[in-house]
Amino acid sequence: GAFQNKGHSARVLSPEEVEKLAKDQVLVSEFKQLKLEKEAQKNWDLFYKRNSTNFFKDRHWTTREFQELKACREFADQKLTILEAGCGVGNCLFPLLEEDLNIFAYACDFSPRAVEYVKKNALYSTERCKVFQCDLTKDNLLDHIPADSVDVATLIFVLSAIHPDKMHLVLRNIYKVLKPGKCVLFRDYGLYDHAMLRFKSGSKLGENFYVRQDGTRSYFFTEEFLSQLFKAEGYEQVVNEYVQRETVNRKEDLRVPRVFLQSKFQKP
Repeated sequence: GAFQNKGHSARVLSPEEVEKLAKDQVLVSEFKQLKLEKEAQKNWDLFYKRNSTNFFKDRHWTTREFQELKACREFADQKLTILEAGCGVGNCLFPLLEEDLNIFAYACDFSPRAVEYVKKNALYSTERCKVFQCDLTKDNLLDHIPADSVDVATLIFVLSAIHPDKMHLVLRNIYKVLKPGKCVLFRDYGLYDHAMLRFKSGSKLGENFYVRQDGTRSYFFTEEFLSQLFKAEGYEQVVNEYVQRETVNRKEDLRVPRVFLQSKFQKP
């Protein structure tokens, strides 16, 4: 079983968790940090090489969590143009295209290998989607997508993999292709998520920023940080809140606290 609540309060830590985080103050060396930044694309490519399309489950919850995908239509069967920024191997993209026949999707990913997996998927059709490789921090989305043409952009578990100093570049890039009045739908790791507390000593890159054993990185967002990030690039905040879930494994009597940030920011 699991329960879920939404709100503006960060998760409250246990005394043991507070102690663990307080102890873990040593940062990965600057040399290694620069190497990780330089090899970010290679590390994600290797991730997809090892896991192929099997790592992430298909995300059939997207339309349930983001009513916006239906609500932003002006009439029932209006054709929507969406951008999935950081599409991975299509776990979000293909369930969406199956569920909603009136969508044309642009989709891009940092990893060339992930993009190849999307193109090889039996559901891939150039009439319904255009997928391309793109480093959102430096490649211009306007090379692939007309300005002001996208109805909804999704950033789902993507921004956390990018260095905090470069996150604003991603938001700036998406802003150019989004229609005025339209939104970015965001979901990613929140502060004190179970994954953050599981990192071993020696994995810390900076405040709320960690490296996994495979070299991929993960940032854990606070509501305030995300809000400032979007507003600084000209977006208006519509919704920005923590989603806290406690997943319970009755067999092993394990309670796993998951924390995500789920948000919606609009281009004026």
